[in-house]
Amino acid sequence: THRASCLCVIMQYFLPFAKDGINDQIELAILRAERMGVKVVSLAALNKNEALNGGGTLFVNKHPDLRVRVVHGNTLTAAVILNEIPKGTTEVFMTGATSKLGRAIALYLCRKKIRVMMMTLSTERFQKIQKEAAAEDQQYLVQVTKFQSAEQCKTWIVGKWLSPREQRWASPGTHFHQFVVPPILGFRRDCTYGKLAAMRLPKDARGLGSCEFSLERGVVHACHAGGVVHFLEGYAHHEVGAIDVDRIDVVWEAALKHGIRPV
Repeated sequence: THRASCLCVIMQYFLPFAKDGINDQIELAILRAERMGVKVVSLAALNKNEALNGGGTLFVNKHPDLRVRVVHGNTLTAAVILNEIPKGTTEVFMTGATSKLGRAIALYLCRKKIRVMMMTLSTERFQKIQKEAAAEDQQYLVQVTKFQSAEQCKTWIVGKWLSPREQRWASPGTHFHQFVVPPILGFRRDCTYGKLAAMRLPKDARGLGSCEFSLERGVVHACHAGGVVHFLEGYAHHEVGAIDVDRIDVVWEAALKHGIRPV
């Protein structure tokens, strides 16, 4: 099936011996776009994986004179996830908490005085992120090492695969927001599961030749929509590496301004 084929492709990104070959193909595409006069290359999906190429920094550092803007689009992905969280939420539990997206989401939420239970065994990585927060907000970032800590929390943000056994720790009525690829299985019937962050392009958008993964026509993953916004706004910077938390609301408002809507 199409879905099974997509999953096979996804698995290639986690094979150590495939790393150089994948990066060579991405670099080739960027340089080809450069010669064609393309304004923005949206990496998206696993082409911007941190372990693969540092969220695109590999290519920008290797080719410092690139005119084409390289964009991972994760700023808008973070914005979509954050705007899904219901108003009045006071506490969230997050896996993949020290990843590129996890870091940005945690820092944004602690600014809003929302307690973030960051699931990580690495105290060093947790403390590094915590120190990025303002002194008065650091108390809202809490390191946890066991799923039992989230038994009473009904808002889970999933950035790392959760097995059915791990999902059992969630209380009934929990909603799982997701930025993990591939998405987790909807094991719990008494919980709800969000889909990967996506946005609907305006109806007058043209040039969409195919659907993305399991999305309907006219809907693209938020990271791809981030590339569209980057082009429409004429941003001059590359969007690679760590997410600039200060730009999350900026990019979100820009997307809405251009008629790009969350799904």
